[in-house]
Amino acid sequence: MTKSELEQLISQTESDRLEKPVSSPCLESSIRDFTPGLFEAYRNQAFDAETISANHQTIEEQMAALHFFNHQFGCPTYAGLILFGRKPRYFLLGHYVQYLLFPGNAITDLPIDQAEIAGDLPSMIREIEIRIRTITTNALKQLGAWREQIVPDYPEWAVRELLINALVHRDYSSTSPIRFYVFEDRIEITSPGGLFGTSNPENFPNVNAYRNPVLAEAVKTLGFINRFGYGVVRAQSLLSQNGNPPAVFEFSSVTVKVTIWKRTHLE
Repeated sequence: MTKSELEQLISQTESDRLEKPVSSPCLESSIRDFTPGLFEAYRNQAFDAETISANHQTIEEQMAALHFFNHQFGCPTYAGLILFGRKPRYFLLGHYVQYLLFPGNAITDLPIDQAEIAGDLPSMIREIEIRIRTITTNALKQLGAWREQIVPDYPEWAVRELLINALVHRDYSSTSPIRFYVFEDRIEITSPGGLFGTSNPENFPNVNAYRNPVLAEAVKTLGFINRFGYGVVRAQSLLSQNGNPPAVFEFSSVTVKVTIWKRTHLE
């Protein structure tokens, strides 16, 4: 292959990556960039033991069948690195969550806690779950003269659903992180990439178009979500049940931002 042909091939691959980033090959990577055992653990959740035992394909062939490895170029796809990579952020600079905890309601306040949550996607989700539990406080809700109920400022599963939604559907070609900002009166989650495909502000969230279907399927297989296209609806329902205002979505051509308001204690 000549140099000009190789440059054309790389250019075409990068163009494809912008349209469907996670399913395209990461030409700079190799099988050594996977964390040993992560894919096997995923495979054991996705298939029963009999099916795995009867499959005599190599690990690379098995991964390629699930769009995690590209045989043509002999390298992982971006999806494979996001899910099972040793250091996926090396190849996808924006693949992390910027977490900031503010003492008040202004972004100009000095954060009292901060972190960059990075790594393979399952590990990121687990760390995010821990962060959500640490920021959620409880209060007593009076139900009657002799009855009280403990209720959280934010329903944990609603925040979790909206953060996982951001991780799965973000634009991975962007170098911007997901921003997870916690203020005194609200939580803001900003995800790179506007609405995708046939989704628009008028039909959201009733019409679903998946920017990263490979990731959506993997996250479902791992048990982090129950079914597709349900996260936002479920989150809104959980917020309502907890006494929180509805989450507010703001859309631009390059971001989706959701604001989750704290449950009021004035009841």
